[in-house]
Amino acid sequence: MPLRGYGVLTATVVDRRREGSTDTPHFQIHLRDQDGTDFRAAVNVLSQESPSDLLYLVDEDLRHPVTDAVQSLGPGWHGLSPAPGGANLDYVRANLFDPQRMRPLPPDVSGPDNDLADLLDHYVQRAIADDTARLSVFGQRWGPEASTPDKVFGFSPGNGVHDVHMNQGNTEKFRADDGVWQDGGLLLHLPGESRWIGIFLAFQSQKWHTDDNTGHAIGDGPPVPDAIAPVRIVAAMVNPIGPAPERESVLLINASPSPVDLTGWHIADRLKNKCELPREQLAPGVTREVTLSGGVQLGNNGGLITLLDAGGLKVDGVSYTSAQAKREGWTVVF
Repeated sequence: MPLRGYGVLTATVVDRRREGSTDTPHFQIHLRDQDGTDFRAAVNVLSQESPSDLLYLVDEDLRHPVTDAVQSLGPGWHGLSPAPGGANLDYVRANLFDPQRMRPLPPDVSGPDNDLADLLDHYVQRAIADDTARLSVFGQRWGPEASTPDKVFGFSPGNGVHDVHMNQGNTEKFRADDGVWQDGGLLLHLPGESRWIGIFLAFQSQKWHTDDNTGHAIGDGPPVPDAIAPVRIVAAMVNPIGPAPERESVLLINASPSPVDLTGWHIADRLKNKCELPREQLAPGVTREVTLSGGVQLGNNGGLITLLDAGGLKVDGVSYTSAQAKREGWTVVF
């Protein structure tokens, strides 16, 4: 079954602590919301399964609709239902980043700036030093534990967030935690720089093709999708000139040296509405403009565009922000 109590905590960072001598080390973060409630975020830096080093990716300038959604929620803890269209994270479906950009990093080794704890410490210290900075932690809530002080920072009642990592495509041991639209992660908002930083973590044992309903791994394919998709989304007309209904479209290119049969392929929007592609062979190097139909809509407040093959597996995916969408008549290039 999916995680219980999935959501996002947005708060000020107060302190942090490294753990390097336990079987399941975490990077511990002490946060406090605007009402004075204390929380601890327990961030995994080591996997219980082999390979043990976590995969990580940092986007220093995250531009994605999720930042607007999180900001609109405001500070504090917010429970999130596992569904598209909100502030949820989903590493597979939300088109947050290219998983090929993720890299493994050891949990805690001697020397500066060479392990996952060092990386997390760098960004958490930035949040501590900036009074305007706010950290949004996605994961599973625990507490409040009225009779139990926090075991790391000592505040009472015990209260916090864990599972701050990808939560789908797990091996059999952790299959019960699988779900969609319930991935963990960290988003650091720096208002003074008008910038968001995204920190995303996954286990090397997890798979990236997952069922749309259960989040379970599909098939025995590689943990990470192929590095180069044969057909890519290169541009979209999100906000055409003129009144609704508008002629929205998506531009595809066959980047491979071989023809690709598009029969049974679809384009999906943020809410998973699907538009079938023309049943044709797309020649190498050729582009194809697909006019959207079937209820697929590219909203003007930011959105997602996902390309699915005949088996329903994700081939490519992109996102665009509200700022990009509000430029009427402009083609958004990815």
